[in-house]
Amino acid sequence: MFKKILIANRGEIACRIIRTAKRMGIATVAVYSEADRDARHVELADESVCIGPPPSRESYLAMDKILAACKGTGAEAVHPGYGFLSENEEFARRAEEEGIVFVGPKHGSIAAMGDKIASKKLAQAARVNTIPGWNEVIESAGQAVKIASGIGYPVMIKASAGGGGKGLRVAFNDKEAFDGFTSCRNEARASFGDDRVFIEKFIEGPRHIEIQVLGDAHGNCVYLWERECSIQRRHQKVIEEAPSPFISDATRRAMGEQAVALAKAVKYQSAGTVEFVVGRDQGFYFLEMNTRLQVEHPVTECITGLDLVEQMIRVAAGEKLGFRQADVRRRGWAMECRINAEDPFRNFLPSTGRLVRYRPPAPTMEASLPMPEDGGVRVDTGVREGGEIPLFYDSMIAKLIVHGHDRNDAIRRMREALNAFVIRGVSSNIPFQASLLANPKFVAGDFNTGFIAEQYPRGFSTAQLPHDDPDFVIALAAAVHRCVLELETGLTGQLRGHEMAIRGDFVVIVHGEAGARDGHPVQLQVDDGHTQVSVGDRKHRIRLTGSLRDIVIHGECDGAPFCAQVERIGLDYRIAHNGLILLTRVLSPRAAELYGLVPHKPPPDMSRFLLSPMPGLLVDVAVQPGQKVLAGEKLAVIEAMKMENILFAAQDGVVARIAASKGESLAVDQVILEFE
Repeated sequence: MFKKILIANRGEIACRIIRTAKRMGIATVAVYSEADRDARHVELADESVCIGPPPSRESYLAMDKILAACKGTGAEAVHPGYGFLSENEEFARRAEEEGIVFVGPKHGSIAAMGDKIASKKLAQAARVNTIPGWNEVIESAGQAVKIASGIGYPVMIKASAGGGGKGLRVAFNDKEAFDGFTSCRNEARASFGDDRVFIEKFIEGPRHIEIQVLGDAHGNCVYLWERECSIQRRHQKVIEEAPSPFISDATRRAMGEQAVALAKAVKYQSAGTVEFVVGRDQGFYFLEMNTRLQVEHPVTECITGLDLVEQMIRVAAGEKLGFRQADVRRRGWAMECRINAEDPFRNFLPSTGRLVRYRPPAPTMEASLPMPEDGGVRVDTGVREGGEIPLFYDSMIAKLIVHGHDRNDAIRRMREALNAFVIRGVSSNIPFQASLLANPKFVAGDFNTGFIAEQYPRGFSTAQLPHDDPDFVIALAAAVHRCVLELETGLTGQLRGHEMAIRGDFVVIVHGEAGARDGHPVQLQVDDGHTQVSVGDRKHRIRLTGSLRDIVIHGECDGAPFCAQVERIGLDYRIAHNGLILLTRVLSPRAAELYGLVPHKPPPDMSRFLLSPMPGLLVDVAVQPGQKVLAGEKLAVIEAMKMENILFAAQDGVVARIAASKGESLAVDQVILEFE
């Protein structure tokens, strides 16, 4: 077994690998860029090495620096995690040539599966189901149209070197095939330096289901069941679960056996994932093989009880697998939500900055530790309170994983865990995740890869935050306010005969958009430590536990436990529960009447200004003072979290002044330029 391993990655996956290595008694080396000097993975590792400036190409993608760090620290092996160099054939080969063990598959396996055209031919040779299509290089748009019409529309036009949704078009007719081939080829050339494109049949209503495989250097290979990854936004996974609620045991077995056949065909030695697209009839077809650890590997660990990072390390050290296919169990149901630093109410724009508050739900299970029999909550993260979310890398804050007895139990646990997850200072996608989990079609397991686009065709807004019982949130605001007043009645120095008294009737004002105010009269009674709140014709019996100083409040409502977030903001209470976020104010009936007479102050008119929609780096200003611009014309470019965002003019105008300079780090809503 290795004595020391270097982790060629950052963030939550670096922390995850360090945890297992330490349990195995292996010393760890972290590498970090200058932006990650104070990062959590650096603190957790036994040693650390700075490998360059913040941009990935100068640090986490710099092979020479990482290999030099291995040699300089005496690390015998390097684990690449996922992303960065994890599927880089050259890096794996160079590590092997320099006597450093690559904790992953051999470079030949990476090369074989890294090319989509070549991998599809290998899959066909291994008798793995493949999508009907044309696997040779297509030379022209005219040839693409001929091939597409021969296969039968709709078809998918894909770049051979593509990934992450880039170099991908769907065509439903000849014109779309002609235009799609041209744009796909151009995008592939710009993104990957490889403009080869192929065409295959588009499976309608598809589900994305992947099989986890694990092979060793002794010819053994097993599959560790499947993961359902169909809940995606712009080809990026949002929620993953294991097992899939869709496929039958027969389909599950057939997919697993074909995945193992493909892995054996390329002599695969490590953890890897064979991805399939599955049609409505449960027909399944090979998409690609990811020759690395997947982001969503924890859900497989939950249902099997295996530590995949440990298995990767043992295989890399030359050990045989310690179990056979018949020994691989499948227990319970696991689900993972990716918690990202992005603003769902601003079209998911990246959100960077300092984590003013970061309080994840209390974990009851952890990576590399035995699974509790009763399931639980796990949080994989690379951040901590007070840390920065830098703009140079991806937007992931944490992975929230739950394990339940069945799917409904897993959904219930995930909703509770999201309620208890406190993130302040940057925006997060938690409200969106809560909305997905409450969607009836998701709960029923009735979804495919187009689910988010179908359910949220105009993006996500506060109007799409469903709640099982909106009156509960109103009642909770009233109950919390009464507890606050009870504390105030205990203050000393009150004038005799004029002590503070708590009345039993209030009005809960809910603040809406554009100054809207919705009043809800409530009646309160205290009985045996419980507050009975009447909202309209309904009554809720609420008991709060814990301190009101904490954002997360636990309690019981009508005998059932609940968890919610309550913050005092001036005279208001911000309440979040099951994705619903309300800003409320609790007043006496007379005060509420007077408050209704107070006019709403509208926000200032900012139409003359171009504001930064997110924190980011201003990489270009495309106009000059005095320049006339037309609606739709490019004004500026902002880069954040590996995404380039172009800002366009909303209307015709003349540029009066430029308020920010190229290369400047912008805050959200910072003025970039002003119009006359």
